Amino acid sequence: MRTINPWINFNGNAEEAFTFYKSVFGGEFTKIIRFKDISSAEFPVAENDENKIMQIALPIGKHNVLIANDIPEFLGRVNEAENRSKIAVNAESREEADKIFNGLSAGGDTEGDIGDSPWGTYGAMFRDKYGIEWIVEFDPNYKG
Repeated sequence: MRTINPWINFNGNAEEAFTFYKSVFGGEFTKIIRFKDISSAEFPVAENDENKIMQIALPIGKHNVLIANDIPEFLGRVNEAENRSKIAVNAESREEADKIFNGLSAGGDTEGDIGDSPWGTYGAMFRDKYGIEWIVEFDPNYKG
């Protein structure tokens, strides 16, 4: 396994929050993807969600990355009084991603089968049987 990192959901202010976190922790963003960057016929994005953050990443220290996204309006709002974070696991291979997904999602609720994403990774999001939210992903372009 490469890494495990915290992943936070925001209601449209992920970039603002991460600019603040960057001012505290220092460093540079290693990834900023807006929903418009992945919009396609198969994955249309509403105009009011185009500039929202699909993924933003800020390295914290030597081996950790703080990751976040905005929730598109069609998914509703994040209840900020409840858990709005996920644990992101970066697998070293598709096979490892499958193994982790199949193990952790057993008895839980998945948001679909594990598979290829529009942004070039292989992964899935799910809630385990204890209510913890996970993202398991293999990125063949990861250089960490």
